[in-house]
Amino acid sequence: MELPELPECPVCLQNYDGASTIPRVLGCGHSACEVCLAKLPHRYPETIRCPACTQLVKYPPNGAAALPKNIDLLSLSLSLSPLQNPKPKPRQQSADDKVFYFLPLLWSDEFYSTWKDWVLGNDAVLVETEERGRLCENGADVGLVKVGSLAGSGLGESGFEFSYNVRVLKCLSGMREEERRELGLLMRGGVRQCRRIGRVYGFLGNVEDGVLYLVCERGNGMFEEKLRGLRNGGGFGRDGLGGFGVIGMEVCEAVMGMHLVGLVGGGLGVSCFGFDDFGCVFVDLRQVVVMGRRVWRGVGGRKKNGGEEMGEVFGSLLKDGDFVSMEVLFEVVQREGVAVECEKLKYPVGCGSDVWSLGCVLLSLLLGKEFSDEIGKMDHICDRSSYASWIERVGDLVDSRLGSEYASLRETLCKCLNYDPASRPRVIDVMICIRELIIKPQYDIMAGLERPVKENSTNYCLILGELCKIPKQMSETQDEHVLQGKYVGGGADLDQIDEERSESGFIDGLAEGKIKSKVLQGHRDSITALAVGGEFLFSSSFDKTIHVWSLQDFCHVHTFKGHEHTIKALIYVDEEKPLCISGDSGGGIFVWGTCSPFGQEPLKILYEQKDWRFSGIHALAFRNGYIYTGSGDRTVKAWSLPDGTISCTMSGHKSVVSTLAVCDSVLYSGSWDGTIRLWSLSDHSPLAVLGEDTSGTVASVLSLAADRHVLVATHENGFLKVWRNDVFMKSIKMHNGAVFATGLDEKWLFTGGLDKTVNVQEWSGDEFQTDFRPYGSIPCDSVITTLLCWQGKLFVGYANRNITVFY
Repeated sequence: MELPELPECPVCLQNYDGASTIPRVLGCGHSACEVCLAKLPHRYPETIRCPACTQLVKYPPNGAAALPKNIDLLSLSLSLSPLQNPKPKPRQQSADDKVFYFLPLLWSDEFYSTWKDWVLGNDAVLVETEERGRLCENGADVGLVKVGSLAGSGLGESGFEFSYNVRVLKCLSGMREEERRELGLLMRGGVRQCRRIGRVYGFLGNVEDGVLYLVCERGNGMFEEKLRGLRNGGGFGRDGLGGFGVIGMEVCEAVMGMHLVGLVGGGLGVSCFGFDDFGCVFVDLRQVVVMGRRVWRGVGGRKKNGGEEMGEVFGSLLKDGDFVSMEVLFEVVQREGVAVECEKLKYPVGCGSDVWSLGCVLLSLLLGKEFSDEIGKMDHICDRSSYASWIERVGDLVDSRLGSEYASLRETLCKCLNYDPASRPRVIDVMICIRELIIKPQYDIMAGLERPVKENSTNYCLILGELCKIPKQMSETQDEHVLQGKYVGGGADLDQIDEERSESGFIDGLAEGKIKSKVLQGHRDSITALAVGGEFLFSSSFDKTIHVWSLQDFCHVHTFKGHEHTIKALIYVDEEKPLCISGDSGGGIFVWGTCSPFGQEPLKILYEQKDWRFSGIHALAFRNGYIYTGSGDRTVKAWSLPDGTISCTMSGHKSVVSTLAVCDSVLYSGSWDGTIRLWSLSDHSPLAVLGEDTSGTVASVLSLAADRHVLVATHENGFLKVWRNDVFMKSIKMHNGAVFATGLDEKWLFTGGLDKTVNVQEWSGDEFQTDFRPYGSIPCDSVITTLLCWQGKLFVGYANRNITVFY
């Protein structure tokens, strides 16, 4: 016969021996050794948190030695041999233990933590056109580029609407991994690690158009706007070499900055550069992507490209100011699946590809319209001799404008246009050459300093990336959804919604467009409370009645009548004999039997001592044979259910006790005084007070939801507050107006109130932080007075006398 395992302390894991490891019993029934209990932190006077169940329990002022010794546990420990048993098999989950999850996990915590801070508020940017907008915070000019389509906002007859954040994150999570990787590179490159790259602010979802934008800095203007006169005229020319030198160096530094963060443009134009608030030149990554999309559009639709066809495409792009090197164009054509006869263009794409584009940008600024005219004549890129002749003509233009004195500049700029990327100069070499226009080498004290250079094949080419293909993919996706009758980005075909539904729960069905709703009518005044039990839904109202509804078909089954005052609280008690208990504003507590057939009279009626100054029962709870009432007289009372007498009156609140919640061995009471008090269910003694030290205006506590370590309280000012292990974690504005109802199910929080909206939040966190993720909302026709989530269903009570069931 095998012996059981030796009992041990849950903290230090030492076996109890009666000498150094003595088991002491806490109020919750768990035991721990005396030494460990003495070392545990005491957040509140004369209370301690049980290391086994984490509940607050009373702790004697004389210390752990004053707690009773667990004689039975100690005797068992001393009588057993040190032989250990194998660990017992885990208990198999029964059907009654089935967990109902209201919400699906649309993405992992890692995904959410990576992207959540990049989602801009839906009112953060004033969109002026599809390409421009302004930050509402400071009026700064920003550029916009489309990167995706938002998911549909509403699904099914429930009227559920995904929140703005969820729609943006759903769009991002639906992208391919390569697309998200590229967006991540843009984000990291645009956080101003390098001041030469335009800032990337984040993502903006245009709810009206269903488009997801990437929002980028525009600064004090783009090259295209500031230098248009020079480009269309004679350029900087000889007389403006000083200005050209300053601008040229800035452009080179901007390109090097892009390479330093691991990016290659693959093509650049004058439109890809701008001036920041300090007058420095930066690369606008948004414009690089936009230019890349023009390149892909120019190549698309062709089945075959010979030398002449390639020259036509190349010449057309150059005329439009899109300076794309030959090797990049060749790679785009190949990826489009177009057969290419001109194999001479097959060179690796890298930083050298940007040098070709940089040379064109600098020549365009230096020569102006003359270079634009000359570049339009270059349409035979597969013929090396013709291409070499074209470079010679460009060199002659530089000589004619600057003279032989600047032969080194001419040579460097012409080398930038070399056919083979390996023979082109580095960007830093181009910058050093241009710097000599301003400072002669013998006077340049910076000339001998080493500069960071990152030119290797690992850099990511933007024009060859997925973002430049997105418009085509978006168009194809939209066409497909239109043919199928679906919302763009994951909507549902409402005509095909049927009774099929996954078993994972309520909002999983919402996400699939399969949730149904039913309105229950019968009350003649505002709904005040809801309770579920014994296959029935119970609802109370200001009309002084309690209606009983079947959970099978939601039909009306029975009505309890007898209250002379408005009913404000209602609970279901699953004892040996199931009961429904209601409390009214006159101080009456009615106990109703819920066994079929239903009776007309209550089984028992209890009354508080009447006082004209107070407004009766506001909240009810039940545990261990006691009915707990939150009253207008500022107290919490414990009533013995068997004999109907008051066993204890708990005082401390300074105003009406408006809500009660029970979790494990703790009773939580919320009051209009803005505080929450914790009471021990074992002896009804006070444990702690939450919210007492809150500064500012006091806001009444209207509802509570407790789930082991977490306590959520809603207030009349629309705020929600969260405590974890009695430590305040967060306060957040949830509604525009009072929040009358809240429900907590696993990691999902439901709230409703004066603004006629049910909000759904996903929360996560640990001992150090708490985070709320807005998931969606259900717009309603009336003020929400109460709600209840139960086994994959959501029940919502309204001030307009109706109850809606979402199932």
